[in-house]
This record gives sequence, C-alpha cells and structure tokens, in this order.
Amino acid sequence: MDRQPDAPNAKAAIAQPNPALDPETVVSQLRAMRAQIGEVTPLSSDERTTLRRRGRTTNAILQASINVIGASEQVSQAIAQQPDAVRRLYEEANRWTAVEDELRTMLRGIAGANLVRRERLALITGQAYKVGTELARDPANALLLPHVEEIKRLRKSGRRKKAAAPKSPAAPGTSGTPKT
Repeated sequence: MDRQPDAPNAKAAIAQPNPALDPETVVSQLRAMRAQIGEVTPLSSDERTTLRRRGRTTNAILQASINVIGASEQVSQAIAQQPDAVRRLYEEANRWTAVEDELRTMLRGIAGANLVRRERLALITGQAYKVGTELARDPANALLLPHVEEIKRLRKSGRRKKAAAPKSPAAPGTSGTPKT
C-alpha cells in the first residue's frame, strides 16, 4: 500500500534545481533590466577617471557636509539643496554600490566559467587533432587528411610572427650611433 504524503504540496517543498538559462535569454533579461533601471550612464574612460577623482570623499566628510546643509538655511539656499534630499542621494548611492558589487561578482563568475569552457574546448579539439592525425596515416581514413592538413595550416599561420617594422635610415652624414 502506497503511503500518501501528509501535505498535498510535499513535492513542492522539496527544493527543485533552477533550470540553467541559455546565454541569449540572459542577454535578453539583462537588456530588459537595464531598460527598467533608467539611470544607466555610459561614460568614457576619461570621464570615469575625472568623476572618480572628484567624488573621492570619505563617508565622515560627506555626513559632516550634509550636517552643514541642515544647520544653515543660508547654505541650503546657496547650493539649492535640502539636507533630506542630499541624505536620500547618499543612501541611494550606497544601495546602488551593492548592485554594482553583485554585478561585478557575477561578471567575474561568468568570465571564469567561460575560460573553463574555452580550455575544455581547446583540450577536446587538441585531442581530436592528434587522434585524427594518427588515423589519417592509414589510407582507410583518407577523408581525414584534408581536415588535418587544414588544422596544421591554420596552426602554422597562427604562429607566424609579423614582419618587423623597417628601421628609419640614419640622417645623411651621421653614422646612426650616438656621439659621446
């Protein structure tokens, strides 16, 4: 006699593994999320450097400066900012830092997994080349020969060094060696 589970959702209580997403779905979801965020500002390298340098202030200084805004209506009016609005901006920046850290961690994880995939792929294809090379030596496997030769050609062309740039000739009347 089969025993019935005590709760109708007993199967649901058992943790089911999340299905793995394919790369195209992840890209689609990231783009949809980026559109919902609103404030995604692409910056040039120079702009990032400038903003990092100008925004480099300790939390203690930020808090004390916000207190200056709150202590004097004249300061608040001069900078056209209310202390509560500046505090909200401070809190928002801190909350988005957590998002930034999570995304950076995710990116490192995905990049690492991709490196592992590429290394596995290189190992598998290297083995296939070696096995194919050995099998191609037998006339019964002659159909492998053009494939093996193509891989050999591609490997050889990948190892070629680029021609060195020609040196500029020395100016007339000089030997090209520095005078002492």
